[in-house]
Amino acid sequence: MKVLANDGISAAGEQALRNAGIEILDNRVAQNHLIGFINENNVDVLLVRSATKVRQELIDACPGLKIIGRGGTGMDNIDVNYAIDKGIYIINTSTASSKSVAELVFAHFFSLARFLHESNRLMPLEGETHFDAMKKSFGKAYELSGKTLGVIGFGSIGQEVVKMGISLGMKIKVLTRKPKTEVLTLDFFDGQSVKFEITSDNDMDAFLREADFISLNTPKTKEYIIDTPQFEKMKDGVYIVNTARGGVINEVALIDFIESEKVAGAALDVFENEPNPELPLLMNPALSLSPHIGGNTVDAQERIGAELAEQIIKIKETIL
Repeated sequence: MKVLANDGISAAGEQALRNAGIEILDNRVAQNHLIGFINENNVDVLLVRSATKVRQELIDACPGLKIIGRGGTGMDNIDVNYAIDKGIYIINTSTASSKSVAELVFAHFFSLARFLHESNRLMPLEGETHFDAMKKSFGKAYELSGKTLGVIGFGSIGQEVVKMGISLGMKIKVLTRKPKTEVLTLDFFDGQSVKFEITSDNDMDAFLREADFISLNTPKTKEYIIDTPQFEKMKDGVYIVNTARGGVINEVALIDFIESEKVAGAALDVFENEPNPELPLLMNPALSLSPHIGGNTVDAQERIGAELAEQIIKIKETIL
């Protein structure tokens, strides 16, 4: 069996596959050359993250593919149902990067609440000449403790965001299409653990009225979850972080509501026009920005590689 990890795989995952007698191709193949490379090298398994697209054309043109794997949660870059209909196994790592994404959510929240995203830009330019003025302008900061954290989506990432909010002493509101209850466990350094039963709600209006900090943690959607009507119902001075997918929040409306000061600050790790974000987003000082790095930690990548390898090895034992 040959595996092409086109967007990379961790050393742990690679070693596990080699130990199972599976060949790893460490090439990085451009999208327009991918079909030819797969067929010429008799690739059985294609592993991707968000960069490589696996559409019907590729699936039809590569009849030797047996497994398509996604390192991460979202599968919107793969025509999943079509591949399954063709008899191809589809695998992903639904929880491996959840903690990393949740930590990025709070990295952005802390950055916004304490103006770190802006002070990091300005200190090299004006720190020597306008130190006192900047100190004064960044004085209206907020603690997260005691504030209401609103989480849209209650999958594995949303649950990790909630757990981190609880650990900071935040009040918790969760919004889902249908109410659901989850028991979340917080584990501590000394072996103690505490369980919290959290029930989500589907009342969008009440959610928006109460949330001080909003985190979007949903799959890709066909329509905006947050658009002008939703912005209008939010608290004045709300903070928003999107680490979900581009297109769940209307970026044009977001800029408008930042300029009206309805939104105190927002962070985007994903963009509607990715990988070419719109210039007004990149230039806005009220935005904290990162280039789709939610799951890009050494820890998450090690888990992702190991989980993909484990699934591939199990499938190999079934089909060969």
